[in-house]
Amino acid sequence: MSNIILFFVTLPLLLVIDILWIGVVANKFYREQLGVLFAPSVNWPAAILFYAIYAAAIVFFVLMPALARQSLLYAVLVGAFLGLVAYATYDLTNLAVIKDWPLVMSIADIAWGAFMTAMVSGAAFLIATSFLGR
Repeated sequence: MSNIILFFVTLPLLLVIDILWIGVVANKFYREQLGVLFAPSVNWPAAILFYAIYAAAIVFFVLMPALARQSLLYAVLVGAFLGLVAYATYDLTNLAVIKDWPLVMSIADIAWGAFMTAMVSGAAFLIATSFLGR
């Protein structure tokens, strides 16, 4: 199976899980924490570019090595670490340079990034090994 197919398995998982989180589950929390900084509508070109780059990173840094090892545990743990690093980079930079950036927002977002990336990585690994013959 090509990594392109793996990318197109990972991308919709990432989109669905993260959009449900931001759009439904944590929407009120984000609005309360960010106040006037929270955009009234999504900048879809920026969002799509993020999701495409992040899905590619999951494939390259997590899934390819996990599939080579045939290890779901590797996919989940390294996925969690990638999510921690990626979301901490964003949130801690914001905390460092944006006046009044909420600490609780950073903590929640970093935890979400680690959890969500672990879930997406594990699910994509299971799909690749169970249904796609990888």
